[in-house]
Amino acid sequence: MASTDTATPSNFIWNIIDEDLTNNKNEGRVHTRFPPEPNGCLHIGHAKAICIDFGTAERYKGLYNLRFDDTNPSKEEVEYVDSIIEDIHWLGFDWQDRLYYASDYFDRLYEYAVQLIKDGKAYICDLNADQTREYRGTLTQPGQNSPFRDRSVEENLDLFKRMKAGEFPDGSRTLRAKIDMTSGNLNMRDPVIYRIMKMPHHRTGDKWNIYPMYDFTHCLSDSIEGITHSLCSLEFEDHRPLYDWYIDQLGVHHPQQIEFARLGLTYTVMSKRKLVRLVNEDRITANDKTKITSLGGWDDPRMPTLSGLRRRGYSPESIRAFADRVGVAKRASTVDLALLEHQLREDLNKRATRVMGVLKPLKVIITNYPEGQTEALEAINNPEDPEAGTRNIPFSREIYIERTDFMEEPSRKFFRLGPGREVRLKHAYFITCTDFVKDDNGEVIELRCTYDPATKSGSSQDGRKVKGTLHWVCADQALDAEVRLFDNLFAKENPEEVEEGQDFTANINPDSLEVLSSCKVEPGLSEAKPGEYFQFIRHGYFCIDSKDSKPESPVFNRTVNLRDTWAKMQKKGK
Repeated sequence: MASTDTATPSNFIWNIIDEDLTNNKNEGRVHTRFPPEPNGCLHIGHAKAICIDFGTAERYKGLYNLRFDDTNPSKEEVEYVDSIIEDIHWLGFDWQDRLYYASDYFDRLYEYAVQLIKDGKAYICDLNADQTREYRGTLTQPGQNSPFRDRSVEENLDLFKRMKAGEFPDGSRTLRAKIDMTSGNLNMRDPVIYRIMKMPHHRTGDKWNIYPMYDFTHCLSDSIEGITHSLCSLEFEDHRPLYDWYIDQLGVHHPQQIEFARLGLTYTVMSKRKLVRLVNEDRITANDKTKITSLGGWDDPRMPTLSGLRRRGYSPESIRAFADRVGVAKRASTVDLALLEHQLREDLNKRATRVMGVLKPLKVIITNYPEGQTEALEAINNPEDPEAGTRNIPFSREIYIERTDFMEEPSRKFFRLGPGREVRLKHAYFITCTDFVKDDNGEVIELRCTYDPATKSGSSQDGRKVKGTLHWVCADQALDAEVRLFDNLFAKENPEEVEEGQDFTANINPDSLEVLSSCKVEPGLSEAKPGEYFQFIRHGYFCIDSKDSKPESPVFNRTVNLRDTWAKMQKKGK
């Protein structure tokens, strides 16, 4: 029966499944799968597909598989397999014991190919790649039959067996389906089923000299695993007739392929091929003003990969909420990056511990505070979560504030420190600037202030008001830290928009990274660990860098700033 879960609005995929269940199609089963190729790391677009594939099965209390479509050993690596498994688990999905590989089925796929040959539905073709493309035709011109199309079943079986045995060089022969070279769908013009590739496979070793093509492998792997609904992105819509053809010709279990629009995101490229280029050609670090050896790879915090987003400090809950918010559509569209950041802020606001970090420190000496004294002040960990409790932070005669929180000649709308001005220190006292010290270059390097002991509660007993509240850290106990501020990897909303003779790399943002190496943060952050979320008051959300941070010298990545562009757009009705 149909799901009664109404937490998320229905969509056209769920409507199809509801009808299938009503008609008892597939004996009432719902079984989906996510089938990545292990030739790169997963990105935010894959996260949407995972949430649709696995989330649909969860909605109907069905099953879902993770299957690696590992049919091209020239591009596949074990490190990608491991990364994909880690990423999907991090998102919160568990396929239990249903982890499969297309290579698990190589023997069976070979027998399926033999069956097609015996049935006169496949043949060995000696055309090379260029000739095959020429014979294929175009969108406006029909293709031509291969001169090898009418080989006998016996000759095709013999040649296929010899291909498997490794008798012929790479690229010299292929096994092709015999369908229709005049079809309006180019995918149906005698597609290649097997090609010769004498290359070891990461799971099968040197056993195979031929490997099946993706289209042939994909549908039959779905069939073998008993998948009921094969959910995939729109680029496979034109491949659906071929998906159905292979299954129908072999008379095996027939899953239903359903296509949905893939995710497009502003300031982002989603092509795995292009992401591979960014990594392999060192395109990211080449634009850094500060060289950091651990950056520039698949997990660079500016990359749209799940490993990059995780390192930057995204929560899996925010990504799943984003996927739900985007929804499931039939028509491709581009989503504003601001929506992803909005969902992230919404999530981190509930879970992030509020702390104080001074990114560009300016020393303040509180002249009337007792020398040598340090007191512990209570600070709320998260006002959105009463159960988060409080912590103690040290306060003493010398503190650091932000350099931008002082102005020698304050403007009318500047409500922070200036000569003779009074402000509130977060969780502490009111202070008033009485003097400042400059270096030989005329730069202010130190402030002299007084404090009012009667304002420890954060308000004055005489009722006076102050307009500015500053964050700060205790100078003698502050922890030295490096902070990395990230911006969009691409400077253009549509990175594919380039001038003639250029490609998308011309739009890489040269200012996508700023490194601040002299920051001061609360001493308690020495115990911070990867996977914990923090809001640096007034600066945004931050996390510990999983590669470069050490307890004695922490490195913080800014996940996202506090400015919610999406919320402002919604208020303006955009």
